[in-house]
Amino acid sequence: MVTNRREAEAEDGSPGSRPRRMMSEKQVLDIVPVGRTTLYRMEKAGRFPRSTYISPNRRVWFEDEIIAWQSAVDEFDQNRRRGKGRRPRVSASD
Repeated sequence: MVTNRREAEAEDGSPGSRPRRMMSEKQVLDIVPVGRTTLYRMEKAGRFPRSTYISPNRRVWFEDEIIAWQSAVDEFDQNRRRGKGRRPRVSASD
């Protein structure tokens, strides 16, 4: 008889049977081509997975959430705007 939920997950081979991999800020910045400030702005705006504090001074992101975010990002979106306050590009022929 299974005595707790964790043992039940391990026996049936569900994805929850493995611990989620935690990534440090450096590891995230190594795979996501943005700067540190941009990463925090994206997180604050809800356009990037939220980090979690595991101690008062230690912040981590879960790898599975980063992978899901990467899969959801469109490679090219015609409606994607440039940053706030930026002027639209003007072609040289104008």
